[in-house]
Amino acid sequence: MNGHRAALLILWLTASVAAGAGVADNSHAGATHEVTMDQAVKLVERQYRARVVKAETQKSGPHTTYVLKLLNDSGKVWTVHVDAASGAVH
Repeated sequence: MNGHRAALLILWLTASVAAGAGVADNSHAGATHEVTMDQAVKLVERQYRARVVKAETQKSGPHTTYVLKLLNDSGKVWTVHVDAASGAVH
């Protein structure tokens, strides 16, 4: 991820929290607000200017990751992982 994309992701996450979407807002003791699958899909579609064609949830103990397969207009297909707790895209 380049610096520009990272900055856009941070801005999006900040705006989402400010708008009340609850993305990565851990301000309440004991409360966790994870990124939803829908939020993850919207995030990567905007970030990569591609369409999510397959989405799966993977759980490993308490950790949740969304595995999203993308397709862009030129036909390129690739997979990204989104950490549900932080919204980080890998």
